[in-house]
Amino acid sequence: MLRVLFIGDVFGAPGRKCLEDLLPGLKKRLDLDLVVANGENASGGLGLSQRVAREMFMLGVDVITTGNHVWKQRDLIPLLEEEPHVLRPANYPAGSPGQGWVVARAKGGQRLAVVNLEGRTFMNSLDCPFAALEALLAGPLKGVASVCVDMHAEATSEKQALAWRFKGRVSAVLGTHTHVQTADERLLAGGTAYITDLGMTGPQDSVIGMDPATAVERFLTQRPARFTVAKGDPWLMGAVVEIDPDSGQALGIQRVRERLK
Repeated sequence: MLRVLFIGDVFGAPGRKCLEDLLPGLKKRLDLDLVVANGENASGGLGLSQRVAREMFMLGVDVITTGNHVWKQRDLIPLLEEEPHVLRPANYPAGSPGQGWVVARAKGGQRLAVVNLEGRTFMNSLDCPFAALEALLAGPLKGVASVCVDMHAEATSEKQALAWRFKGRVSAVLGTHTHVQTADERLLAGGTAYITDLGMTGPQDSVIGMDPATAVERFLTQRPARFTVAKGDPWLMGAVVEIDPDSGQALGIQRVRERLK
């Protein structure tokens, strides 16, 4: 049995504090074999720096996924080239720095492929995420039983459609990006675990991580306002997926919500 924790978007210093204080206990209590975290907002709430990526590894994360803010911190680019466990979405154009997938080794030695994709609806005009996953499954990931996908997308429909397209062919499709945990975790036919959004690891007294006053001002005035990371009431959010390492089928999915004391 593979027990993998997928952590929703780590947001700024409050999110990293959740990793520091809560992840060690979760690893023991949940008997985890691998930890995957979305880190695209881990540096000041916008992007991921080399320093913060290395910090996340030291705090117990095994694979870091990203999304549409992956290029915000320019110093991440060399790390994307040299560290295979830091991913950018696989459906960026050919020649983009880094790669969008990795075959990681779990605690017991089992192999687990993690794929990072980015949606196109209400987002950037990228290559097709459906076609990108098809190519990976037919190519470098052919023969890898356990494959989990971070689908970083805005539209619920796009996340669900990807899960239905690949049900029974991947172990899990886990949504990120919208920073609000959904309550629709389920197993699809063929053993594919699914949740529309893992949620946000960071300050819940916020507007998707931002200081509420700043967010309200931007909506009221329709003018730019200085982005500020909120601090209040940090939580770690995500989901644990149980996978049969021989078949790659998911056997269960359970949401995780842990409050920082």
